[in-house]
Amino acid sequence: MSTPKGPTVAMLPVTKSDSLPAVEILQPSGWPKPKGYANGVAAEGRIVVTGGVVGWDSEERLAEGFVAQVRQTLLNIQAILEEGGARPEHLVRLTWYVVDIDEYLDNLKELGRIYRDIFGTHYPAMALLQVVRLVEKTARVEIEATAVVPR
Repeated sequence: MSTPKGPTVAMLPVTKSDSLPAVEILQPSGWPKPKGYANGVAAEGRIVVTGGVVGWDSEERLAEGFVAQVRQTLLNIQAILEEGGARPEHLVRLTWYVVDIDEYLDNLKELGRIYRDIFGTHYPAMALLQVVRLVEKTARVEIEATAVVPR
């Protein structure tokens, strides 16, 4: 019986403390290091999950434009995480839904700055999908988040 050949996975542990879950960033050997996201994350703790979050305020008024909606969406996710006892460094996954992928790509630098301003330099596993439209007709982005809070 032969052993299958393929990439091995490097698990980069993050030290467990009172503020961080036991997290392993999953980075297959030989793969280029991702920029602004992780290929995979393993974690232990209590799971906090958001629904699809859009960029509106407490009176359900959407921010004007894509970048402003992303900023408000991330702030809304941060508020939901806080409600569940989680912080941005507890994020293990974000799934972005955008109505125009070019709008996303054309604003990467500013989006990166906004992300770091709100969540810091912790980058969970992420996926980005272009969709025909969102439930809120004028929404440009919707994001789902998963966090793992240490026990």
